[in-house]
Amino acid sequence: MGPAVSTLATRGGQTCGFGRRWRRLATLISLTLFPLLCPADCLPIDQARSHIGETQCVTGKVLRVKQGSRGVTFFDFCEDFRVCPFTVVIFPGHLKDVGDVRQLANKVIEVHGPLQAYDGRAEIVVEQLRQLGGEGAKIPKLPKDYDVEQRGRYSAGSFSLPKSTHTTTKKRQPPTLPIEIPPDEQP
Repeated sequence: MGPAVSTLATRGGQTCGFGRRWRRLATLISLTLFPLLCPADCLPIDQARSHIGETQCVTGKVLRVKQGSRGVTFFDFCEDFRVCPFTVVIFPGHLKDVGDVRQLANKVIEVHGPLQAYDGRAEIVVEQLRQLGGEGAKIPKLPKDYDVEQRGRYSAGSFSLPKSTHTTTKKRQPPTLPIEIPPDEQP
């Protein structure tokens, strides 16, 4: 018998010492790793609205990845986003933590997180890459020169004042002369 068996003692049918700790550790490991090894039961996008307020997994094919105003990124799962029952939102400050989501167009992804109601539809706000599953878990990081707001030629690393598209110059006026010119004095 090994040294682990000699350190175990039984008290009232229960094991003490290392046996209980190892069993708890094995249970903890199996409970945390098992969901990662098995595919999650994800809801289709049309059932997401009935689970608002719950933390769920929603799966669907991303038709478009588009940028809204102020750098907010949206995933469109329907041809017409206005009638789609589900959307995914990524705010500009979280894009660096998620990665280059532009590559998710035309891919089937899983999105994990709390379902919220916004503007008549269910949505999940993605803040980290680990919230994406399926083909979404394999996206690369953002390029270093990626400008979230894409406002002209400006980037986060440099600052310059905007140049005017048209220059204004003052009109040159001829110098004003006195109306009466005094006659020259002759000696």
